[in-house]
Amino acid sequence: MAVSGIAEVRGPAACLRRDALFRRSLLVADVVAIVGAFVLMVSLSRSSLGLSWAAAAGVPILVVCAKLTGLYDRDETLLRKTTLDEAPKLFQLATLCALVTWLAGGLLTHRPLDRHEALFLWLALAGGLIAARAVSRALALRVAPVERCLFIGDRVSAETIRSKLCARGGVKAEVVAHLDLDKVSSWSTDSFSEARLAEIRDLTQTLDVHRAIIAPRSVDGGEMLNLVRTLKAVGVRVSVLPRLLEVVGSSVEFDDLHGVTVMGVRRFELTRSSAAFKRVFDLLGAGLGLLAVCPLLLVIAVAVKLDGGGPVFFRQLRVGRHGQRFQMLKFRTMVPEAEAMKDALREHNEAQDGLFKIARDPRVTRVGRWLRASALDELPQLWNIVRGEMSLVGPRPLVIDEDRRIEGWHRRRLELMPGMTGPWQILGPTRVPLKEMVAIDYLYIANWSLWTDIKILLRTVPHVLGRRGL
Repeated sequence: MAVSGIAEVRGPAACLRRDALFRRSLLVADVVAIVGAFVLMVSLSRSSLGLSWAAAAGVPILVVCAKLTGLYDRDETLLRKTTLDEAPKLFQLATLCALVTWLAGGLLTHRPLDRHEALFLWLALAGGLIAARAVSRALALRVAPVERCLFIGDRVSAETIRSKLCARGGVKAEVVAHLDLDKVSSWSTDSFSEARLAEIRDLTQTLDVHRAIIAPRSVDGGEMLNLVRTLKAVGVRVSVLPRLLEVVGSSVEFDDLHGVTVMGVRRFELTRSSAAFKRVFDLLGAGLGLLAVCPLLLVIAVAVKLDGGGPVFFRQLRVGRHGQRFQMLKFRTMVPEAEAMKDALREHNEAQDGLFKIARDPRVTRVGRWLRASALDELPQLWNIVRGEMSLVGPRPLVIDEDRRIEGWHRRRLELMPGMTGPWQILGPTRVPLKEMVAIDYLYIANWSLWTDIKILLRTVPHVLGRRGL
C-alpha cells in the first residue's frame, strides 16, 4: 500500500519517511487529546466555564514539553512501537498541565477551576493522550512500509528474531537477510575509507535494508563500536542484542564514573517494602475482583454442575514460591475422567518440551470450551491470591513434572509467588516452549516493578479479548 510515496522510497530515505510519519501522527494525537480534554471539561462543567485566548498557547507549550521529554523520538529507535511503556511520562505531562491550569486561576479559563474540575481535566488528559497515541500508532503501522532488517550474528539468534517479529503487536518488520559476523569482520576496523563505505552502502541499498540487528558473539567493545559506527555512517538504523541483559535483564542503573559508563545491577530478589507493596496490590485486586464477579461465579458454578455433573472446581497440584506445593483452583472445563484419557490422546499432543496441549481437545465440555475461550475458568484463582498462594502477576505455576525439568539459575523463578497472568501469557503460552518460558519468568523477576505488573495486567485484557494463544 503506497501512502504519500512512502512505499516507493528505499533505504535510509524510507527510514526518514517512516520516522516522520510516526512523529506527525503522534503530534496530531497529542493536539486532539489536549483540545478534547479542555473542551470536554468546559462542556461538562456545572457552572459556566469558558476558555480564554491564553489557553490556545497551552497547546504548543505542551507539545514542546512532550518533545523535550523524548515522546516524539522513541519510535525511530524501537522495533516495537508501544504506547503503554511511555504512560508514566504521559501522566507527568497531564499532571503538569492540570496543575498549571488550576494554579493559573483565571488566566487560562474565565474563572479558577475547582478541585473536581482540575481532577477531571487531569484524568481526561492522561486517558486522552494514551488513547489517542495508541490509535495513531496503530494507524501509522497500517500505512507504514515494512521495516526491512539485516541480521548480523549467529543463525540461532537470527531464527529467534525472525519468530519474534512475526505476528507481534506493535511490530511491522522482517528479517530480509542474514550475515555471519565473520563475513563483516572488515566492517569493524578503524580504517574508514571511502571505498569501504561505498561497498557497505551498496550492499544495504541492494538489499533495501532499513535497520541492522546485531547479535555480538563476544564482549569486544571495540569491535562492536566500530561495527555500529560503520552501519550508522551509511544511514542504517541499528539495534543490538546485548548478551549481558539475557542474565540481568533491564534492571540496571547507568552510572557515569567521570566519563566511564558503569552499569549497576539491582538485587535479584524483592526488598521487604517491594514485597509488601506487591502483596497489598494483590489483596486489593483480588478482593475487589471477587466482590465484582461474585454473581458471575455463582452462574458459572451452576452451569459447570449442570454440564455432565462432576465437581465444580478442578484442583491441580502446582509448585509455588520457594518450591512449596499448593492446590491451584480452576472451574472444571473437562469431563471428570479427563486424566484417564490423557495417555490415549498423547499422540495428538501439539505442545513442546513435555507440555501437553491439544487445540481441539475432545475432553473439554461445552461449557468448558466457552470458559477457556473467555479465560473465565481462571477466576477461582482469585481465592488462591487471597490465601497467599498466588499473585495477580507472576511466574507461571508449573505442575510437578514440569518443575522437575527446571534446572540451574532458571529455578530462581521460584523467588516470587506464581501469578494468574504473567509475561508468558501475553506472549501466547501455546507458542512458548518451556525453556523459553522459564527464561522469561526469570527476567520478569529480575526487572520487577509495580508498574511492570500493571502493564502486564493491562496487556492481558486485549490478549484475552482477542483469544490469543487459545
